[in-house]
Amino acid sequence: MASSLRRLKEHALNWISSVAFSPNGHQLASATSDRIVELWDTQTGVCIQTFEGHSSDYITSVAFSPNGEKLASVSVDRTVKLWNAQTGACVATFEGHSAGTSFVAFSPDGCQLASASYDNTVKLWDVRPATQTGSCITTSERHT
Repeated sequence: MASSLRRLKEHALNWISSVAFSPNGHQLASATSDRIVELWDTQTGVCIQTFEGHSSDYITSVAFSPNGEKLASVSVDRTVKLWNAQTGACVATFEGHSAGTSFVAFSPDGCQLASASYDNTVKLWDVRPATQTGSCITTSERHT
C-alpha cells in the first residue's frame, strides 16, 4: 500500500472539493466545503496563503492561470472569483450564472476563463489585466 508523501492537515473538519497544481508544481491549491481555498507549498507541506471570499456555499473548483500568477475559484454561491496567487487578494468577481457554478478552467493563453454551471451554461470571461471588469464574452446554452 502506498503512503502519501505529505499530509496537508488544515482542512481537518471539512471535505475537499477540488485541488489544482500550479504550472511549476511548487504549489497546490485546495478548495473546501468551508468556502476557503488554501495554497500549499508542495515541498514543505506548509499553507502559504488563504483565499476567503465566497459568501454562502462551498467551492466546487479551482484552477491556476497558465503563468501561475492567478487562481480562479467557483462556488455554489454562483460566483467566479479571480485571485492574485501571490498576495491572496481578490482581483475580480464575475457574476451571471443563475445557479451554482461547478467547474472553472483557463484558456491556454490565460486571457479567458470558462465557468460551467448547474444552470446548464458555460460562460467565457475576459481576464486580461486591462479588462478584469467581470464582463462575459459569451454564454453557451446548448447543454441540457
